[in-house]
Amino acid sequence: MSVMQKCVMIRRTANAIPINYYQRTWCSTKAAAPTDEFRVLNLKKKFVPPQSKKKYTKTLLLPPRETAMPVDQDWTNVWPGPKTFHPASVPLALRQGYDQKRAPPGKYGNAELMKIPNFLHLTPPAVKKHCSAIKKFCTEWPKGLETDEDFDKHFPMTIITTDYCHSSPTIKDPKARIVTIKVKLSAFDLDKHARDKMIRLVGERYDEETDILTIVTDRCPTRKQNYDYGIYVLTALYHESNTFEEWEKEKQEADMEHYIWDNNVSKKAYVALVEWPKKVSDDDVKSFSIENDLVGQKYKDAVTELLNNGEDTYTLNKYKEAVVGMLLPQNAQA
Repeated sequence: MSVMQKCVMIRRTANAIPINYYQRTWCSTKAAAPTDEFRVLNLKKKFVPPQSKKKYTKTLLLPPRETAMPVDQDWTNVWPGPKTFHPASVPLALRQGYDQKRAPPGKYGNAELMKIPNFLHLTPPAVKKHCSAIKKFCTEWPKGLETDEDFDKHFPMTIITTDYCHSSPTIKDPKARIVTIKVKLSAFDLDKHARDKMIRLVGERYDEETDILTIVTDRCPTRKQNYDYGIYVLTALYHESNTFEEWEKEKQEADMEHYIWDNNVSKKAYVALVEWPKKVSDDDVKSFSIENDLVGQKYKDAVTELLNNGEDTYTLNKYKEAVVGMLLPQNAQA
């Protein structure tokens, strides 16, 4: 056999060896090798059984609750307390939001309706039901306090405090110590001098339109201390206002807070006009009364309002009419 024939036989024999032979030989060789070298190559594929398709079961949805609601139902059972808006429980065609091309979105799937707080639990039937439930814990309203005027007469002072509830290591809040005291100045027994002095002492704490004096105390660490301090301040103001000092006698017309017609030259000029051609003295001016003089009362009100409120179209026209009416002959003779 020639060398060429032997090479062909060797090639054919090598090609006839199955693949499993190499796998068994290589795997057995590697199994005997140390484990810290190459890992075993596994060419076999694991058989994975085919999974059956999951069956989809359709969920049956009940119709919205609003479609089954009777007209005469008790709304307090549907919405007993505050909660987030639920579209299926409200039988109203509500809309909320903005759409540039269409109408505002409806209530289903509307996040805008869930953002804002609702008061569906405070309907008139619910409020009436709550009031009837707590009525047995209430007492009768005291007699003599039927109107706001009666209440202000018997309780002229108002104390305002605030309680804060929040989650923190301490339940004390620094702002809870603040005490606000409100009282009408007319509730005090003050004469003309004491009232003027009280207004000057309190400054901006007095509201002339409402006649309310407001004192806010917050310098003490506790609420009780601030309340006691506020009462002390009111007491000190009252007694100081009723005290007449010697230097107060030097008060002149320029020191007055408001224009007083009886103490000014305007009254003297009017009395001189009425009593003309008689000469009038200072005693005559002081003793002169305009209670029955309508022209004089109109002139007094016009001058007082002009100097206290300032010049504008209304006050100037009113002053003009008063002066013209005062200078007419029939009025001058009267």
